[in-house]
Amino acid sequence: MNSVINTAIASFGMSGLVFHGPSLKVNQGFRVLSILERTKNLSLQMFPDTKIVRSFDDILADKNIELVVVNTPDKYHYEMCKQALLNGKHVVVEKPITLDSRKAKELISLSKQNGLVFTVYQNRRWDGDFLTVQKILNNKKLGRLIEFESHYDRYRTMITPDTWKEVGDDYAGVLYNLGSHMVDQVYVLFGKPKAVTAHLRIVRKGGVVTDYYDIRMEYEGFTALLKCSYLVKNPGPRYSIYGEYGTFHKWGIDPQEELLKNGNLPQGDNWGKETKAEWGTLLYEKDGQDHIEKIETIPGNYNIFYNNVFDVLRNGAELLVKPEEALEVLKILEACLKSNNEKRTVNL
Repeated sequence: MNSVINTAIASFGMSGLVFHGPSLKVNQGFRVLSILERTKNLSLQMFPDTKIVRSFDDILADKNIELVVVNTPDKYHYEMCKQALLNGKHVVVEKPITLDSRKAKELISLSKQNGLVFTVYQNRRWDGDFLTVQKILNNKKLGRLIEFESHYDRYRTMITPDTWKEVGDDYAGVLYNLGSHMVDQVYVLFGKPKAVTAHLRIVRKGGVVTDYYDIRMEYEGFTALLKCSYLVKNPGPRYSIYGEYGTFHKWGIDPQEELLKNGNLPQGDNWGKETKAEWGTLLYEKDGQDHIEKIETIPGNYNIFYNNVFDVLRNGAELLVKPEEALEVLKILEACLKSNNEKRTVNL
């Protein structure tokens, strides 16, 4: 078996240009053989020696391709993943895994039947702020957890033209887009909640898809709150953790996406590092005294995802993002939709 994993990317919009393409380019374990662009040739700048194809069938028919990255709009995930698996390809699919948990379960079964690797690109497990949150929860200085709060707020008054994320049905808005990341992070931290209550809204004038959510995930003894809005001019903390003995606040957001959007490749000793001014603040009580600490942000590194995929395919390592986890996250998102539509709390 070739030590290098011959790979195809199924589209080259934002996710291909900003996330998958850069990570695959700097990882010597992958060779991008084909990229699907139906009308343009944008990928040639990053991958000048890669073949551009105009049809997904060209990728499926290429026996040299071992791994397919399905990073197309969400509504195409199920069919394209299914076809890739049926043609003997390992698959990385963008979140959400599909738009229907029954279809996601079918794909998981199909991958196992055919002995193929199937995983979901949950890159924000390797945001520096999230890695730091995990550290804070593990060090126990806050004591018993009372409430966990996470925000992903933006300020976009205008409706972005010519994008599939601004048109469609319940599945096109921020719940399945950003919510897929935020629910996944909470699932990684705490597992499956006991119940979910969700409020979804359209807050921008002229908007047709959800651009606001308020989600309450109930656990034994504490609540995880997830909030997102496209009309937040001056955001508060990205993460807030409230414990019996103290509080942790973290402002700002992991710098990797902005660096990637500006054309930087994810490499070098300083990749993903934040300045001291962006570190979080931990305030807690111990022995009757208040203590304040600035907590250095652990550097984020999205490359870990594809490093793991290589180790799984070549060294028999364990997947870091298991499709079964993505299936549970999708079920939680479906419960959020049900909660909003029926105006009630949904038990899981």
